Amino acid sequence: MLRSVTMRVASGALCWLGLLAALSAHGADPRPDTWPMLRGSLFKDRPIIEDSAEEVIALQAPARAQDAAVVPVSIATRIEQKPERYVSKVYLLIDQNPSPVAAVFEFTPESGRADIDTRVRVEDYTWMRAIAQTNDGKLYMAARYVKAAGGCSAPYGTAPDFDAFKPRLKLKVDASVAPGMPSLAQLMIQHPNSSGLARDQMTQLYIPAYFVRSIEVSYAGRPIMKAQIDFSISENPNFRFYFLPHQGGELKAVAVDTKDRVIEGAVHVEVAPN
Repeated sequence: MLRSVTMRVASGALCWLGLLAALSAHGADPRPDTWPMLRGSLFKDRPIIEDSAEEVIALQAPARAQDAAVVPVSIATRIEQKPERYVSKVYLLIDQNPSPVAAVFEFTPESGRADIDTRVRVEDYTWMRAIAQTNDGKLYMAARYVKAAGGCSAPYGTAPDFDAFKPRLKLKVDASVAPGMPSLAQLMIQHPNSSGLARDQMTQLYIPAYFVRSIEVSYAGRPIMKAQIDFSISENPNFRFYFLPHQGGELKAVAVDTKDRVIEGAVHVEVAPN
């Protein structure tokens, strides 16, 4: 679903920017409230609990970003990932972005913790939302207002040659890994994650959209985390997440981009005895 929504949004991005310019020129608010439409599209009439006390989910992001193209975001959940109750999905939404569904993460009890740190682009002053879905279908939301502008349309010097580009993926794991304890890992992808909204400064033509659209992570053959993402994730996507090792094994990640290029990486993990 996210891929089709993203591609439609990317193809209509120029119309969107033109509409905002027209509204601004006539004194209208160029930032309409997109949350009701977004909420209805993703969740229909399902109730969403606003988790202001951060009992289930917490969202951290700067109130005013230093660089709108690289805004750090940290999502933490407060539920231990147990088979009887766990966070199965986390939605990262940026209301005023051209494509507001930045990512949808899926977790399992093998994740240990359903936490994610990443970096995003922010195109205009906006509400940012993290919505956790537990395995019983309940929804919990944390929100934060972020002041930043121009992150999705930040200009390139000259357009890169995407056909010749060779994306790469690397995984890192904390040095100390204990059996049965959530362990921190980092996934780094060398990729332009082009939004399709930035201009080549030489030709003034828009650079085509080209970004990572899906990620799957496993440990010892068991699924840890899946993600459907789009160009709201910053250039060179970077994620910090947890996994639950019971014994030594291979942590593996497979990513696919919008050119259907498959990008893989793996690291062997040694688990220290109790």
